[in-house]
Amino acid sequence: MTLFGLFCTFFYIGLFTIGGGLVALTLMQQTLVDTGIITSEVFYNMVAISESTPGPLGINMATFIGYNMYGIPGALITTFGEVLPSIICILVIAHFYKAFNNSRGVKNVMKVLRPASTGIVFVAAVNVFMVALLNVPSSWTDFDIRTLFNWIYLCGYAVFTFLLFKFKLHPIWVVIMGAVFGIIVG
Repeated sequence: MTLFGLFCTFFYIGLFTIGGGLVALTLMQQTLVDTGIITSEVFYNMVAISESTPGPLGINMATFIGYNMYGIPGALITTFGEVLPSIICILVIAHFYKAFNNSRGVKNVMKVLRPASTGIVFVAAVNVFMVALLNVPSSWTDFDIRTLFNWIYLCGYAVFTFLLFKFKLHPIWVVIMGAVFGIIVG
């Protein structure tokens, strides 16, 4: 894929990502993995790295993918493509703020977008869960309930979730412990 193609891809993702970075995950997976630009393993590794670094997930992913494919120019182009639709929308909304503020149409659109965004975030969470904690067979003839779960990672997930909520650990400690766990187990 060319740099211009990457720009257009991330402009498209940025344009249709309503609800934040987790919503972008589903769209990025469909756009990048399902079309063969990157593999699903690379995609989920990038998700893990992007989740562990400061900043918005969608922008981190765009920057990381661009850098991975074309170095610094790729990182700049993909990041710009990802944020440009938001910049354009914010400028238009700021220009027409008073007209949009009390518009019944805008209020009705937001009533529909909120549950739709929630559903897309749920799909992204399920996809990450399946890749991280399940051994999904390539066909149902290979299905065996005993090997369905990646038990080591599932136990790690349970322990870290327990520590997070029971002892009110700061999430950064859970991320660090998860990284160490992944290095040791992986």
